[in-house]
Amino acid sequence: MIRRLLSVWHARNLEFVRDRGTLMFTLVLPVAIVIGMGFVFGGPERPVFKVGVLAPSVQAQSNSFLGERFVQFVALPDRADAIRKVARHQIDLLFDPQAPHEYWVDRDSPKGYIIEKLLLERVPDARREPVTGHAIRYIDWLFPGILGMNMMFSCLFGVGYVVLRYRKSGFLKRLHATPLTAFEFLGAQVLSRLGLILLVTTILYSGVGRIIHFHSSGSLALLFLIAVLGALSMIALGVTVAARFSSDELVGGLLNGLTWPMLLLSGVWFSLEGSPRWIQFIATLFPLTHVLNATRAVALDGAGLAAIAPSLLYLAGTALAFLAFGAWSFRWRVD
Repeated sequence: MIRRLLSVWHARNLEFVRDRGTLMFTLVLPVAIVIGMGFVFGGPERPVFKVGVLAPSVQAQSNSFLGERFVQFVALPDRADAIRKVARHQIDLLFDPQAPHEYWVDRDSPKGYIIEKLLLERVPDARREPVTGHAIRYIDWLFPGILGMNMMFSCLFGVGYVVLRYRKSGFLKRLHATPLTAFEFLGAQVLSRLGLILLVTTILYSGVGRIIHFHSSGSLALLFLIAVLGALSMIALGVTVAARFSSDELVGGLLNGLTWPMLLLSGVWFSLEGSPRWIQFIATLFPLTHVLNATRAVALDGAGLAAIAPSLLYLAGTALAFLAFGAWSFRWRVD
């Protein structure tokens, strides 16, 4: 029994080593994640709070509060836009360093409550101003991120592994003998998964939204359109990954290599306000970023079609591009 076990173990090791794509990805992915995390979250100290400063530049201001450790100060010259960021939990507090000292804070935010205490300790004469507009709860800001994350996982892994299983089982080889084209096959997979995603997302939005009393001031039709285009883009991306490869490890690694950056940089859990420009640029490449930005703009700010049109066009364009590339590179059988 031990001999048979060792024989199978040896054969599996040889199979893995000879699959150069999987081997290289297994070695490169952890290193890439560590380096990427180091860039995003590295540095001598991590800020706990994010404070907006009404000034063209933070460095030019002289105030004892602006020297606090573990507080990230972001220059925001536009007062109206900065106050909106406070209401949308993109920053914890907004401070005007010019006399008379004024500040804006969402009192329902735990971080806002603490940083306000710290501000008043340093600047006792600071005066709190009301936050204009509808101040939302953190759960209102977070809920679209949770729905988007669920959509992302279902789109990428749900389609990617199905196509991979079809190829390994020989089902695609049999389909290849029919007049069915690669574009038709992949299109059917996309539409099938799209219906399921929209059904699940609608149920979650309606059910959980009623439980938490989710605030939505925008058009439901626009939210549905965002969900359709966002799901199409991410499903097509999952199809592209599985269009050619036949290795479970490689496909799983590629899908994980796509989902983790989106989880960290697309604004699921926290805003990238104040992050380096190059990180914000990378975030704009991900479909999930455009889904969440458009959803929050409609649901929380009541934005119309014109305001979210760039995100919708990007999602539609990437969906077509991914699907076309997947059909072009599609492989019916395992070589």
